[in-house]
Amino acid sequence: MGFFKRLFGDRLPEDFAGELAAGEDALATAKVTGGGYLVVTQFGLWVPEGGEQRRIGWHLISKAAWAEGSLTVTEAEETGQAGGAVLLTDRAPVRFGVESPGKVPPMVRQRVDGSIRARHRQELPGGGAWFLRRKVPGTDGTVLQVRADPGVDADLVAAIAEDAVKKLVDPEA
Repeated sequence: MGFFKRLFGDRLPEDFAGELAAGEDALATAKVTGGGYLVVTQFGLWVPEGGEQRRIGWHLISKAAWAEGSLTVTEAEETGQAGGAVLLTDRAPVRFGVESPGKVPPMVRQRVDGSIRARHRQELPGGGAWFLRRKVPGTDGTVLQVRADPGVDADLVAAIAEDAVKKLVDPEA
């Protein structure tokens, strides 16, 4: 096992303040300016927060962008359900300065993009909504997520999501 970790994955830094799950491996790591680490695993991206580390599942990263020595991550928060679809709202983007990013930026991009199985943009009054079918890390399953633009009627989005789930379950509906 040590051979494969050396060949395919980064070792966790000794002062990493998180605890990986059973079977979770560090695939790439980068030290964050100001403390902590970005750690890419098959289950998500570990980020520093208040002296600790926490994992954001790939299916909950709405956007990740690398520019000028920083990775900016927009995390989605699950805010409700609508007929089996998960309603999401984006949190404020968080920027992590990194001096030596190594493989972290391309691996984050690959994992976020790879979690998306299908996507559809629906234009609505006041903006629109993204409908995404995403793989949930660590499972064989997917989830239908709906993320509306700020200012879009939440009840309208929930009704469309419920209808979409019905059509996915029974295309004749």
